[in-house]
Amino acid sequence: MAASQLYTKFARVWIPDPEEVWKSAELLKDYKPGDKVLLLHLEEGKDLEYRLDPKTKELPHLRNPDILVGENDLTALSYLHEPAVLHNLRVRFIDSKLIYTYCGIVLVAINPYEQLPIYGEDIINAYSGQNMGDMDPHIFAVAEEAYKQMARDERNQSIIVSGESGAGKTVSAKYAMRYFATVSGSASEANVEEKVLASNPIMESIGNAKTTRNDNSSRFGKYIEIGFDKRYRIIGANMRTYLLEKSRVVFQAEEERNYHIFYQLCASAKLPEFKILRLGNANHFHYTKQGGSPVIEGIDDAKELAHTRQACTLLGISENYQMGIFRILAGILHLGNVGFTSRDSDSCAIPPKHEPLSIFCDLMGVDYEEMCHWLCHRKLATATETYIKPISKLQATNARDALAKHIYAKLFNWIVDHVNQALHSAVKQHSFIGVLDIYGFETFEINSFEQFCINYANEKLQQQFNLHVFKLEQEEYMKEQIPWTLIDFYDNQPCINLIESKLGILDLLDEECKMPKGTDDTWAQKLYNTHLNKCALFEKPRLSNKAFIIQHFADKVEYQCEGFLEKNKDTVFEEQIKVLKSSKFKMLTELFQDDEKAISPTSATSSGRTPLTRIPAKPTKGRPGQTGKEHKKTVGHQFRNSLHLLMETLNATTPHYVRCIKPNDFKFPFTFDEKRAVQQLRACGVLETIRISAAGFPSRWTYQEFFSRYRVLMKQKDVLSDRKQTCKNVLENLIPDKDKYQFGKTKIFFRAGQVAYLEKLRADKLRAACIRIQKTIRGWLQRKKYLRMRKAAITVQRYVRGYQARCYAKFLRRTKAATIIQKYWRMYVVHRKYKSKRAATIVLQSYLRGYLARNRYRKILRDHKAVIIQKWVRGWLARTYYKKSLHAIIYLQCCLRRMIAKRELKKLKIEARSVERYKKLHIGMENKIMQLQRKVDEQNKDYKCLMEKLTNLEGIYNSETEKLRSDLVRLQLSEEEAKIATGRVLSLQEEVAKLRKDLEQTRSEKKSIEERADRYKQETEQVVSTLKEENTLLKQEKETLNHLIVEQAKEMTETMEKKLVEETKQLELDLNDERLRYQNLLNEFSRLEERYDDLKEEMTLMLNVPKPGHKRTDSTHSSNESEYTFSTEIGETEDIPLRTEEPSEKKVPLDMSLFLKLQKRVTELEQEKQVMQDELDRKEEQVLRSKAKEEERPQIRGAELEYESLKRQELESENKKLKNELNELRKALSEKSAPEVTAPGAPAYRVLMEQLTSVSEELDVRKEEVLILRSQLVSQKEAIQPKNTMTDATVLLEDVQKMKDKGEIAQAYIGLKETNRLLESQLQAQKRSYENEAEALRGEIQSLKEENNRQQQLLAQNLQLPPEARIEASLQHEITRLTNENLDLMEQLEKQDKTVRKLKKQLKVFAKKIGELEVGQMENISPGQIIDEPIRPVNIPRKEKDFQGMLEYKKEDEQKLVKNLILELKPRGVAVNLIPGLPAYILFMCVRHADYLNDDQKVRSLLTSTINSIKKVLKKRGDDFETVSFWLSNTCRFLHCLKQYSGEEGFMKHNTSRQNEHCLTNFDLAEYRQVLSDLAIQIYQQLVRVLENILQPMIVSGMLEHETIQGVSGVKPTGLRKRTSSIADEGTYTLDSILRQLSSFHSVMCQHGMDPELIKQVAKQMFYIVGAITLNNLLLRKDMCSWSKGMQIRYNVSQLEEWLRDKNLMNSGAKETLEPLIQAAQLLQVKKKTDDDAEAICSMCNALTTAQIVKVLNLYTPVNEFEERVSVSFIRTIQMRLRDRKDSPQLLMDAKHIFPVTFPFNPSSLALETIQIPASLGLGFISRV
Repeated sequence: MAASQLYTKFARVWIPDPEEVWKSAELLKDYKPGDKVLLLHLEEGKDLEYRLDPKTKELPHLRNPDILVGENDLTALSYLHEPAVLHNLRVRFIDSKLIYTYCGIVLVAINPYEQLPIYGEDIINAYSGQNMGDMDPHIFAVAEEAYKQMARDERNQSIIVSGESGAGKTVSAKYAMRYFATVSGSASEANVEEKVLASNPIMESIGNAKTTRNDNSSRFGKYIEIGFDKRYRIIGANMRTYLLEKSRVVFQAEEERNYHIFYQLCASAKLPEFKILRLGNANHFHYTKQGGSPVIEGIDDAKELAHTRQACTLLGISENYQMGIFRILAGILHLGNVGFTSRDSDSCAIPPKHEPLSIFCDLMGVDYEEMCHWLCHRKLATATETYIKPISKLQATNARDALAKHIYAKLFNWIVDHVNQALHSAVKQHSFIGVLDIYGFETFEINSFEQFCINYANEKLQQQFNLHVFKLEQEEYMKEQIPWTLIDFYDNQPCINLIESKLGILDLLDEECKMPKGTDDTWAQKLYNTHLNKCALFEKPRLSNKAFIIQHFADKVEYQCEGFLEKNKDTVFEEQIKVLKSSKFKMLTELFQDDEKAISPTSATSSGRTPLTRIPAKPTKGRPGQTGKEHKKTVGHQFRNSLHLLMETLNATTPHYVRCIKPNDFKFPFTFDEKRAVQQLRACGVLETIRISAAGFPSRWTYQEFFSRYRVLMKQKDVLSDRKQTCKNVLENLIPDKDKYQFGKTKIFFRAGQVAYLEKLRADKLRAACIRIQKTIRGWLQRKKYLRMRKAAITVQRYVRGYQARCYAKFLRRTKAATIIQKYWRMYVVHRKYKSKRAATIVLQSYLRGYLARNRYRKILRDHKAVIIQKWVRGWLARTYYKKSLHAIIYLQCCLRRMIAKRELKKLKIEARSVERYKKLHIGMENKIMQLQRKVDEQNKDYKCLMEKLTNLEGIYNSETEKLRSDLVRLQLSEEEAKIATGRVLSLQEEVAKLRKDLEQTRSEKKSIEERADRYKQETEQVVSTLKEENTLLKQEKETLNHLIVEQAKEMTETMEKKLVEETKQLELDLNDERLRYQNLLNEFSRLEERYDDLKEEMTLMLNVPKPGHKRTDSTHSSNESEYTFSTEIGETEDIPLRTEEPSEKKVPLDMSLFLKLQKRVTELEQEKQVMQDELDRKEEQVLRSKAKEEERPQIRGAELEYESLKRQELESENKKLKNELNELRKALSEKSAPEVTAPGAPAYRVLMEQLTSVSEELDVRKEEVLILRSQLVSQKEAIQPKNTMTDATVLLEDVQKMKDKGEIAQAYIGLKETNRLLESQLQAQKRSYENEAEALRGEIQSLKEENNRQQQLLAQNLQLPPEARIEASLQHEITRLTNENLDLMEQLEKQDKTVRKLKKQLKVFAKKIGELEVGQMENISPGQIIDEPIRPVNIPRKEKDFQGMLEYKKEDEQKLVKNLILELKPRGVAVNLIPGLPAYILFMCVRHADYLNDDQKVRSLLTSTINSIKKVLKKRGDDFETVSFWLSNTCRFLHCLKQYSGEEGFMKHNTSRQNEHCLTNFDLAEYRQVLSDLAIQIYQQLVRVLENILQPMIVSGMLEHETIQGVSGVKPTGLRKRTSSIADEGTYTLDSILRQLSSFHSVMCQHGMDPELIKQVAKQMFYIVGAITLNNLLLRKDMCSWSKGMQIRYNVSQLEEWLRDKNLMNSGAKETLEPLIQAAQLLQVKKKTDDDAEAICSMCNALTTAQIVKVLNLYTPVNEFEERVSVSFIRTIQMRLRDRKDSPQLLMDAKHIFPVTFPFNPSSLALETIQIPASLGLGFISRV
């Protein structure tokens, strides 16, 4: 189809615009050839006449269809031109927030100026192992492609990252290296990948600076080679650097900074170790304050220095060297502050004792005077003499700056050299991936030597890029065998020749530098003379003689010649260098050593935007002294050599291109400047790639994709079985011009614009079909609407007429009724009025009379009380007066007597003073004393007698007093009553008189009261009515309040329930977290253990066997392998006889005792947690039982029914066996035998009786088990088929009936009946015992709760103590606990001894009864029967021994047992032919026998060998699902057996009495149970990894790419990087493949007898893996986010749910793991326009994070034109509504997450003594006991 035919009405085009570069418009009428003007309608609403160029008559570019806008690959666009590329990038960047886009082989990366969550380890894992076109564009996809091609093609790779400053080159390169470090890992334990990443902060600190365009701009280019070994693991790296911007050390433009390291040092100047540097603020130094912007917002320079120092330490740069580096850097800063003063125009000087220079000399260790002299002078050497010349101030300043730049360049060189030494590996490098981070094309207002070198490098890179793109295009066409025509592309070799050829610009520049008087002007004239008018790419500006213009591939650039020669020479005074070389500072002298000694040939160096790569010079025979000038090679010469070396390296590798684009100059996040973007797209070669693609066949479709997309354009007769021929026929009809397309082997190639034409035809066809469908549906809807309206009108008329008639009849009835009502109402009103008046009058009278009587009574009562009060008051006053008078009299008497006594005392004192008085008194004093003593004794005796009498009298007095008091009180009461009675009589008399008076007054007032009563009645009625109204309102308020109270109570109840549920969930989450942490530790332990074994095997093989070569797996396989790859490669050498492995096992055995001791402490610490978990489980079981309904029981207990049915089948088979034995016995007894044989004492008779007795006992046991089983089956309400529900009881009844018919063994039936009664009584007793046990357990739970609380209190107290006291308290607590446990164990031992004695007594009684019964049975046999039977031989089966469920083996056979039962056992045969868990049962029976023998060593040895052998099998065949599943099932069964037969009551309650007899008696294997539980966890985790490895390749293809519902989604056009086809080709996975694999897993686990609960956990984990991987790929694939794909996903999820229902796994929690995927699919399908839609999405997507919701909405892509994109405003609305949601910022789900596994106890009903050991196992050396 001609291009002009596409310019029809409504076609959209692009027209140039000076502001927006390109503007979209729409044609208002069709274009006809010859038209000079196009009528266009712009998007802003204006009309425009667009005039065509009369010379070229080129039409404007056509715009792509909307469904192609936003494609991942620009080459997928139908119209490939500049506006289409620009628009596609803008839509992806602004609307979808996608910064990466493919452009053929180029990855275009736009700097978002914002941190995005798309670089985490989860994203790395998602891209690892994926094809480049299968995921959305990303730097990780490019890195994975390079890594994969390196391993697949065994060819070195390179990633070329280019772009201008601020475009994000360094970050992109950094992320690429991080990807390699994460995916590959290191080959040694030295963490090489960490060292590679640690080089970034060092190089950024010394090579990056803030510019106006970028806060962290790399001011040098670097090429990092990351080395890999043969297993493609990182072993080292090497760095080359280019064009360090040396001038930045001494000069910075406005708003720019020097290198980061200087500001980091200034910010850390206060550190103690930096005091010797004498640093200060950055504004204090000339070299750091020129830009005026010393601080970067959001960056802490002090912290950055800490990171830099940490990285240096990691790379092996010692602290001394680090301080040396900082000394040199500080010296450079102080050197910049050195000032000069002019003496005259030709000389200058430094002030004396200049502090900055003094500090510089101290730091550098050089002489102050010498350095001061050579900073102001220079040495000139001529042919004959040498003399010293002073220099001017300007020259001195320039020389100072040149010295600073030279020192910094040397230091940069030294650091890079040491970084390379740290990254160097001693292991031989097998291959490498190079990452080139280099500056892009630069053009400024003033362009100098630096821009010239940069653009020269870009010319070389662009040439290499063009050749590579052209080569790929040619290879594609040749591969598809289509005609190849040479594509004309821009070759920039002439521009490169202009620069680097002989007499080129660089050659002339070097020649001019050698001239003694060469200047920039003379060099410019030479350029003009050589190239002007001779080379079309070289021009001279019109207004300048000191500049030249070069036509580069990107644009014309004008270079100013000023400074070219100086920068190319890079002159530094030799005298200054010699001063530095003589320094006492050792590190400084190292910097200035000769190049051969200081730097290796592969290391990098730098000098002022000079290359750091040194090319070793060939030794030449020259004149003496020539070697002293070798360091004076020009910068241009060095850069050209290093660039050639770089190109040779790149040409020897497979390149991958990343082009970084800077969207705006203001660093605004997600802001797109079209002008700046177009400039960079032209400069970086993206548009050239587009042009090359557009010149050929840019659109490429496979035949199947073309058929699926454009099937709508075909008729039924056009569709053939051969898809290729069908596509050819259709295209010949649709596009007549055959030059517009070509048919390849597997693809159809289209010219530019043809896909758009096909899309237009498809859209027209669909639009016509839609119009026809709309026409038909709208007519049908209108007809239906008319019929509905007509029917409604008739109905309305009928109802209206009926309503009117009913209204009239109702009016008549109401009129009559109203008359009757009025009559009766009027009568009622009058009667009620009369009654109310009468009642009111009576009420008023009664109230009035009562009121008056009460008033009179109150007055009388007040008067009486007043009299009484007066009486008591007057008496109180008289008594008070009397007491006061008496007290005053007594006081006076006391005073008088005291005065008289004082006088008498005075006289006695005077007399006592005289001596004569004393003599008189002492005469006869002794006699008097004796007499007085006798008198005192007599008086004491009299006193005692008197006291006794007084006591007696006092008692008598008290009793009499009490009597008198009681009489007095009684008399007083009677007196008061009399007084009261007298008062009452008087008061009554007075009251009667008053009442008579009142009566008269009442009669007179009656009339007035009646008058007032009428008025009061009316008022009362009004009050009553108001009160009624208020009462009604109060009742309503009361009801509302009650309703509110009820609602609040409900809300409080609901909130409490929610809190309880949340707390329960939180407890469950905490428990799961604990389990997960513990199981992760186990996983890490097992990994380290396997690593240790691998290393040991590798060492053995290195000593004995030569190393095998390495061969990498398929390229599609992820290279993120474990460390154990080598051990799997040499697995063939593991088939060594077992005897050769024994010595190594003896050398390093797994000491289980030590392992158990280590775990003992962990067990003790986890006891409390286990108790709480048991309690929580019990509570959950109670809640589930209370909420469960009868109809849900079959679903809940489906797994138990399967187990019980299996048990029932085993019992039926055993009963059939017993019935056969009974039949044989009946036949033997019915035949005639000789009397001698059948006599009661004959041997044959005894054998028969013993056989019969054993059979009867066996039948009784089976009968009991069947009855129990039937009761369980009936309680579960599961209807089983009649043929399967036949019980052993009916079989036994039939057998007994046959026996009775024949007259033999008549007592059997009676015995069975008695057995049934006995069983019933036992069942009742057992039920009672179970109830008692339940009560005991409840009490035990309560005690455990108390114990737990106590333990928590003790723990809290211990935590508050100091460490020493805490240890002492814990020891004391441990001693107390052990003591209590010992006491409890002693009590239990005593109880068990009593129980054993009791059971022994019962056993004796039962044995005696059995003996009596046997005697009775022998007596019941009549002699006649014995005589009548003839004698003949009887075939009697041997009675089986009464086995004890143990297996005996010899100690020396242990290795053979382990080998046959574990190491060489084939799971498939065991699972199919034998009972599930047979190895576990056999191992446990062997453990039982060792326990029976009380052989500690044998038990320990067997269990240790078993565990180690299982680990060995899983290590050898760990990738086989059947093997891992088989041993997981058997390990769990072994663990359950150890629990079931441990003798613990909690486990024994599930056993039969016979099973309880088989419990272990001598050893407690609880610690080994923990070891087995840990082993089971490790096996489960390995099983999950095997599942994931098998399912992972299927999930994306089956869940996302395959069209389960054919025809729902069409295939969109794709670009150069083809995605995996969604059409089901041969070899691709579909949903059925996943379902078949899941069914295979389930059937294998069921065959192996895995616990049902464990199967549920495996199913949950499988579905989580499916959901997580599917969702992660959906979030990283834009082409999958469409409405039709959402329908496909929902259908696929429904199929998975159906699979769960079929397998009865709906209650396993697997469905819930798919909830995020379900919600993502719903999000793709729901309406996304209004605020209501946003609210619905926020409430619906509660399982998705905010980042995931926004990502899906951003990626949503219409597949057809009828769908609409999600608007940016809608996405912002969603973000605003979800801003308060607290969820993880992580975008992807953790697909590697493993849920914590539990192993619920599952006892076995299988009796150990009935287990038969098949001969196929080769265990003939063990015997049943």
